[in-house]
Amino acid sequence: MSTSAPAKVPTPEMPGGAPAHGALDRYFRISERGSSIAREIRGGFATFFAMAYIIVLNPIILGSAKDMYGHHLANGQLVTATALTAAFTTLLMGVIGNVPIALAAGLGVNSVVALQLAPRMSWPDAMGMVVLAGFVVMLLVATGLRERVMNAVPFGLRKAISIGIGLFIMLIGLVDSGFITRMPDAAQTTVPVQLGVGGHLHGWPVLVFILGVLLTFALLVRKAPGAILISIVGMTVLAVILNAVTTIPSWGLTVPKWPGNPVATPDFGLVGQVSLFGGFHKVGLLTGILFVFTVLLSSFFDAMGTIMGVSDEAKLTDAEGYMPGINRVLFIDGFAVAAGGASSSSATTAFVESTAGVGEGARTGLANVVTGGLFAVALFLAPVATMVPSQAATPALIAVGFLILSNSIKEIDWADYTIAIPAFVTMLMMPFTYSITNGIGMGFLTFTVLRLAAGRAREIPAPMYVVSAVFAFYYLMPALGLT
Repeated sequence: MSTSAPAKVPTPEMPGGAPAHGALDRYFRISERGSSIAREIRGGFATFFAMAYIIVLNPIILGSAKDMYGHHLANGQLVTATALTAAFTTLLMGVIGNVPIALAAGLGVNSVVALQLAPRMSWPDAMGMVVLAGFVVMLLVATGLRERVMNAVPFGLRKAISIGIGLFIMLIGLVDSGFITRMPDAAQTTVPVQLGVGGHLHGWPVLVFILGVLLTFALLVRKAPGAILISIVGMTVLAVILNAVTTIPSWGLTVPKWPGNPVATPDFGLVGQVSLFGGFHKVGLLTGILFVFTVLLSSFFDAMGTIMGVSDEAKLTDAEGYMPGINRVLFIDGFAVAAGGASSSSATTAFVESTAGVGEGARTGLANVVTGGLFAVALFLAPVATMVPSQAATPALIAVGFLILSNSIKEIDWADYTIAIPAFVTMLMMPFTYSITNGIGMGFLTFTVLRLAAGRAREIPAPMYVVSAVFAFYYLMPALGLT
């Protein structure tokens, strides 16, 4: 038995065993969390570059759809709304929540708004449904129900959610870079994806991605400060050079080319264009409630999984996997859903790409201040902010996915099948269904069923019964004719 004196617990006056330096350090508890201002700044930049694509992609998804009157949302206005809401909510999460979790228009939810809501009502009506979903999330937080749901998740499932997110963002990185592509439907094959195009890797863009992955891992092996950010910047420079001196058919969504006019004038025309209850008059009360429920479910559990995964990776949780001050974070996330609807940029939610900043060392809300500030700058410099191609940014997702996997997988109790099997289902269903919400839902249902089958019903927290029932209803909605 060791006879050495017990280690002192760090306090705000003695963070990590050393005194805090300055008001900024004390407010964000930077030293206390084992970080530094330089790490937070690098992390903020890394997160922004990893998620800046949303400024381009969200307008494409929403702008390609029509409402029931045949109206489109203007692309320029959508760019402004997307950047504005991401900047505001990310800053809010950083300053009040003090966590390195950035927010922006949620992928998946924007497709629901564009393809399910808008065709059956006007755009203001559809965005009103999103605002109402945000209000419900905030109500659940205020009553403590959302925190109870999160606290009811067993430790093993918490780790599985983190791992599932790690695998999910790795798949996102592989797909967005073009390293893996969807098999053409005409092929009539049961294999959904393939290597590159036609089973082979072609072109300079994929080479940039491969070099980025190798560079990132090499820098991590050497424990180089700023490994992820160095890789993103270096590969962007390489991509700009290659694009200038070679003939490249397509980089995908973002071309690495210095824009002719780097300054863009923001158009705030969509902000505030919302009708809270107009959609109910168009589709009826029951269908309207189901629409709000669909947006709510996706926003609630996508964000829950992301917050749990990012906070765990950032070492912001205690020994049981709980994060102190979680209610502030959850309330801001609910507010962000409503804010996204109010700006017509769709529901805003926590972004899993925040793990890029965490991988760079971010541990506090100061990183969010940097990311949010860059989104604010993007309001005026959107052409510059979106010149980083996905092939340069996505290597960060591969590296962070590995880091999450290596840190969490050993902490699951694989001997207890009532935890191991649900954990297995959770971590696989996230990438294979391309949805954090589906991974959580199927994992929760499996956990509840297996604990009941094992005669361990008393070991199932009450909120897990409720959430499992909600997911069961959600998955049965098509069979019940409710979609």
